[in-house]
Amino acid sequence: MQAIPTIDITPLREPNHPDRAACVQQIFEACTNIGFLSVTGTGIDPDAVTRVRRTVQDIFEVDEESKWRQAITRENYRGFIPFGFFTPNDGSGTPDRYEGYKLHFECAADDPVRAEFPLYGPNRWPREIPEAKAVLLGYWAQLDRVFHLLMGALAEGLGLDPRDFRAPFVKPMTNMTVLHYPPQAPEEDGYGIHPHKDTDALTIIAPDPVGGLEVLTRNGQWVSPDCPPGGFVVNIGDMLELWSGGRLVSTPHRVVNKTGKERYSFPYFAVPRHDVVVEPLLPPLDGFDRTPVHSGHWNAEVWRTNWPDETASEDTPELGTLHV
Repeated sequence: MQAIPTIDITPLREPNHPDRAACVQQIFEACTNIGFLSVTGTGIDPDAVTRVRRTVQDIFEVDEESKWRQAITRENYRGFIPFGFFTPNDGSGTPDRYEGYKLHFECAADDPVRAEFPLYGPNRWPREIPEAKAVLLGYWAQLDRVFHLLMGALAEGLGLDPRDFRAPFVKPMTNMTVLHYPPQAPEEDGYGIHPHKDTDALTIIAPDPVGGLEVLTRNGQWVSPDCPPGGFVVNIGDMLELWSGGRLVSTPHRVVNKTGKERYSFPYFAVPRHDVVVEPLLPPLDGFDRTPVHSGHWNAEVWRTNWPDETASEDTPELGTLHV
């Protein structure tokens, strides 16, 4: 499969729909061949996405001084990510050309889970945009429903009990990065986000109309998802590839914004609960050899190694690594 298919997932929302089995098969084939698909029929009102996009634009219009006061720190991976703040861990040293705002699973300050793992806690919401919390959490809840529909379909495709993919996402480490990519000059080196694979289980994103997302096919070509209006782009992450024993494919992708326009994005990254150990639920395919990954440890390492002066250690999971 060298193109990214578009699939109407309406049958997943209706258990007795006559096309349900065919829909599950289409999703499974896309995720075992290219690891990306565009989905329609999610039940999410397009107006909700419009509200989120408008809110995201407002977030990045906050003045720079205030952004730095509300920026992420080593102690709190929530808040503004200043432009050019992080560089790829591949040693290239070329900063990715975006600014962001990091959100994690919303957790009350007195929730007992905070004593179990330090990355849980309440989000830091931009003070200048009071409506941001309600708008983004409402959208997040709708994506949670789509996520569970897709995970149930993938469980069916793999011959697993759908509960195998539901229990790990009670109080998950799911997170969202709100992103702004200023336009790059045509002759400018670097990327909006450098080529990488997602380290989560499943990613869902409402594509920005200006484009810029590119996916690497099996034959080495970079292609853009042809997602219709109101649709969402979905891709497999390394954790789900590991759970499936290599059957579901985590695929490299990148962002290049040379359109001359401002690009805004707000991907949803589904990550299991902090104490979940991700390991194959089926016998691994020949040649697939990945060690189990502890979700909490992985999250802590992602956060630690995002800082330019930190490097991966021997026990850092190789999720997301591009072997060249």
